[in-house]
Amino acid sequence: VLGGGLRPGALHEVFAGDWGAGGFAACLAIRAAQDRPLFWVRPDYEALEYGALSATGILELGGDPQNLYLLRAPHADDALSAAADILACPHVGAVVLELCGTPRALDLVASRRLALLCEESGVTLFVLREGAGPIPSAAATRWQVRTLSSDPRDDDWGSPCFHARLTRHRQGGLGDFFL
Repeated sequence: VLGGGLRPGALHEVFAGDWGAGGFAACLAIRAAQDRPLFWVRPDYEALEYGALSATGILELGGDPQNLYLLRAPHADDALSAAADILACPHVGAVVLELCGTPRALDLVASRRLALLCEESGVTLFVLREGAGPIPSAAATRWQVRTLSSDPRDDDWGSPCFHARLTRHRQGGLGDFFL
């Protein structure tokens, strides 16, 4: 369906069906970043509402916590601006921009600007949207994600499980995935 995987150097949207969809975004971002820096940008409100990111969790998902840079911004428009600045650096592996609701600053023009920055620098951007519905954007893919129950026989906590629905793909088909 993806034709070889997610397109690098592009904007991808992840719409959270529940609180655990950030883990899905983290998995995608870790893979896209490879061994380069991964920036996670979020407004202060998201950090207070959804909790802090865990370096141990990043490690358990296959990432290197030493390559993770967390940035908290006062407001959504500040987070959007910071993400745009980070995307301009070609040495970054990936950026996760976490936004709650539908901030005015994130419109079609802003998403197009972010997509162009991704293409120019080769840095992949994942916009994690919590409590929001799809709006027009320049995203290469759009995912609707919710968590599933883990198999309790897996280990003490169980491996993360997701239902990911690819609802938009500019270069291919759509589908449902149980991961």
